[in-house]
Amino acid sequence: MALLISDDCINCDVCEPECPNNAISQGDEIYVINPDLCTQCVGHHDEPQCQMVCPVDCIDVDPNHTESPDELQAKFERITK
Repeated sequence: MALLISDDCINCDVCEPECPNNAISQGDEIYVINPDLCTQCVGHHDEPQCQMVCPVDCIDVDPNHTESPDELQAKFERITK
C-alpha cells in the first residue's frame, strides 16, 4: 500500500528528504506522496521513514492504493532497476 499525507500536514519539510524513492514532493498546499513511487520503504528500510519522522503523525496508508508486501517489493525492484 502506498502512503498518504493528510490535511494535518504542517509543511515541516522533514518527510521529503527521508523518502528513498523520491515519492514525496511539495503539493499545492501540503506535501504529497506519489503512489507509483511509494513502497512504504520496502527494499530500503524496515519501517516507512516518513512516518517515523513526521511530528504530527499525518501519514497513513492510502486506502485507494492497496498492495501486498510482494507487490511493494516488485515495485521497489522496478523503481531501482
